[in-house]
Order: sequence, then C-alpha cells, then structure tokens
Amino acid sequence: MKRLANNITHKTFNEINLEDSFFDSLREDYLGFDEWFKRKKDQDAFVQYQDGKIEGFLYLKIEENLVDDIMPPIYANKILKIGTFKINAHGTKMGEQFIKIIMDYAINEDVEVCYVTIYEKHTTLINLVQQFGFELYGTKGIGVNKENVYLKKMNKITGDINKDFPLIDYQNSKKYLLSIYPKYHSVMFPNSILTTENKNIITDVSYTNSIHKIYVCSMAEVENLKYGDIVIIYRTAEYGRSAEYSAVATSICVVEDIKRQDEFTSFEAFYNYVSKYNMFNKADLQYWFDRGRCKLIKMTYNVAMKKRIVRHDLIEKIGLERNQYWGFFELTNEQFEKIADKGEVNKILIN
Repeated sequence: MKRLANNITHKTFNEINLEDSFFDSLREDYLGFDEWFKRKKDQDAFVQYQDGKIEGFLYLKIEENLVDDIMPPIYANKILKIGTFKINAHGTKMGEQFIKIIMDYAINEDVEVCYVTIYEKHTTLINLVQQFGFELYGTKGIGVNKENVYLKKMNKITGDINKDFPLIDYQNSKKYLLSIYPKYHSVMFPNSILTTENKNIITDVSYTNSIHKIYVCSMAEVENLKYGDIVIIYRTAEYGRSAEYSAVATSICVVEDIKRQDEFTSFEAFYNYVSKYNMFNKADLQYWFDRGRCKLIKMTYNVAMKKRIVRHDLIEKIGLERNQYWGFFELTNEQFEKIADKGEVNKILIN
C-alpha cells in the first residue's frame, strides 16, 4: 500500500474493503462485480477516503493493439483503459484529481489513446471526462447493459486548454517565467513529483494536485498574459540561502484567465473565486487584497519537471539575464526549449 496526501491511497484490490457501501451502485450496474473484484486481488487501484469511507475509486489497465469488445473497435499500439472510475463528489476537486492521475499515468506509459465506458445516467462523470477531452466514440454492450465509450487521443490539440490537458500548444503561445515565493509554491505545486532517480508513476507523482491553480500577485506586467500562454514556474530562494542554487524552475503551466482585483465587488467575492483552486491562507489573501492592485492568474498545471533547474544554470546554461527583474518576464522560444529539455520534460507534452 502506498499512502498519498489528501487521503488518496494506492492499494491492491485485496487491501480494499469490498463491503464498503461505496460499491453498492457498481454491483447494481455490473452483474458479477464482486467476483470480478476478487479476481483482481493482486491488481492496483487508487482509492480516496473521507472519514474512513471510500469516496473515490479508480482502476487503470494497459491494453495493446486492439480493443474489440466495443463498437467500433479501437486500434492503437498502446491503450489506457479506465477500467473502473467512480467518485462521490461533494463540491470538491476530487474528480479533477483523478483525471490528473489518469493523464500522468497515460503520459508515463506513452499511450496513444485512453478510453472509459460510462452509462448514460452518470451525467456528472460524463461531463467531467468531456471537459478534459474525452469524446463520444462508440458503445459497449446492448440493451440495459449498453454503455457509451468516451475516448481521448493523447496527441490531439484542439486549442481548448482543458480538452488538450496535459498537452501544451507550443506553436501558438508566448512563454514567460513567473516567480513564486517558497511558502506559496509548496502548497500550489507539491514536491512529490517524478524524479530522475525513480520514474515510477505510482510512487513518485503527487496525486493531490488539482489541474487548475490560481495565483495572486501584484506585478503589473502579468496583465500581458493571454489565454494559452505558457508559464515556467520559478520558486524563489529559500530563506537564508543564496538564490544561485536554491531558486529553481520547477513546473510548466498554461494560462486560462487573468483577473484584476477591481473586477470583484468585495473581498468575499475575491476570496470565493480564489479559494476554489488556491490553498492560500484567508488572512494572507486579505493582506494582499488590502494592499490593492492584485492580479489573479488562473492556470492549468501541466508539467512537473523531472529535473529542477537552479538559477545558476538558468543563467549560465539557458542564457537568462542575471540582472533582469526575475518576478515576471518573457522567454524566447529557444530559452523555453532549453528549459524543457534540461528539465527532462516528456517531449510528448510539448506540441
């Protein structure tokens, strides 16, 4: 068993309580569910708990070349089947967290397509997968057992940031570096990411990350950001340490929206928007709001670099200017490409 943050746990089926009431609806939908579950006893699954009860469950399986029990069949070298996917969402980002698991797994395994079968009655789940690029493809089964099949092509760029996630449309965007203080970076971009020492997707990727992030700052220049622009996240120096080797580029995000403080009628309206995708302390947000001139950047969190790049290397090996203001500035295509390469970003993600 691998316990992850935010009550998401990676377990074998044998470690999961099949008697939990969470599985009742799956028994109703799938004849022989309990027998199937028991046959999978040594297989892996992802489970989310709340107060000791199961609230989310995900099972993934790699298939190859052909899936012929659906119409039309799927032909691809490597296919990710979302075998079982259920969430009890209560206004949380749980579904989004599980989508991130699926996408991280798909990229790590270099699959060409992902697919999931869903009964028409499960509209919330259908809306979730369609939001992130799964399209109605075909059907599985007949009569009362008929399910719709939703498929996502992992190399398809549509121009819609959510549907394209986690792919990045490199060709049609500007690139920037955005600095974030360590105290905020640690809650927005958790440290449990793939490393060069261990590339196991199960143990090293942080599944607590939501796909969307909202960052608050007062730098006027960020108003230049547009939908689809790419942002390199730069964590500033750790307290008491030189920036040369403790300030690092860590992640790549894509901009969804920019808002100014004066677009909100009150602090409560401001806070309600920010708190959806931000773990900032409310008192901190009140402090920044009272100072005025806040800018809110909503982004998708597409890439956690496998290798972080220290400021020294950003200057000496990438070619960034030492004496420029490092809060926010535009990058050239060449600089971005070098950062992605040195950060060991999977080339599949940059299109």
